[in-house]
Amino acid sequence: MSFYWIKTHSIIKKLFSKYIWDLPNTENKIYLTFDDGPTPEITKWVLAELKKHSVKATFFCIGKNIETNPAIFNQIINEGHAIGNHTFDHLKGWKTTTETYIHNVSLCADSISNFKKGKITLFRPPYGKIKSNQAKILKAQGYKIIMWDVLSADFDQAITKEKCLENVISNMKSGSIIVFHDSIKAFDNLKYTLPKVLDYIAENKLSCEVLE
Repeated sequence: MSFYWIKTHSIIKKLFSKYIWDLPNTENKIYLTFDDGPTPEITKWVLAELKKHSVKATFFCIGKNIETNPAIFNQIINEGHAIGNHTFDHLKGWKTTTETYIHNVSLCADSISNFKKGKITLFRPPYGKIKSNQAKILKAQGYKIIMWDVLSADFDQAITKEKCLENVISNMKSGSIIVFHDSIKAFDNLKYTLPKVLDYIAENKLSCEVLE
């Protein structure tokens, strides 16, 4: 059975304070993020839902998925969403040598640069697992290590779609960085949860912003 934090504990934030977990503000701004795409049909569905609500989000993309699905990646950019690096092969930093990990991030950066000009500075480690020396090198290269405040756990096929929705609604607050996944594994939970979260955001006059 997998263990993960739905709501990131304040102690964790303090221990790893050099990472970005949330962006507290008094303007009811929140930050929707999507990991692991672009994925055929699923990412396009996510983009359509966001467009219905005039909402922008940040997509942490895997390099090999960018190269496999260039048209969808272009659509993310053209519709005004932000892009983040999520490694080329979705590597788990704890189980990868630093040299290999940094090279894999660089490969993803190359894939992104084929479509979007300028350096992408947002980076999210797959699984949220990264060694301190890996993070130190990436920060020296100008990356911001983006974690999260609220995890939907849409990827967890052992939870109900109602639980997935509760994970988000009951923990979201001004400044929260919320994680969804535009992946095949997450889609059953995502397709139920995302429209309801977007309705909740509109009803409560929250503002969705992209990460910078």
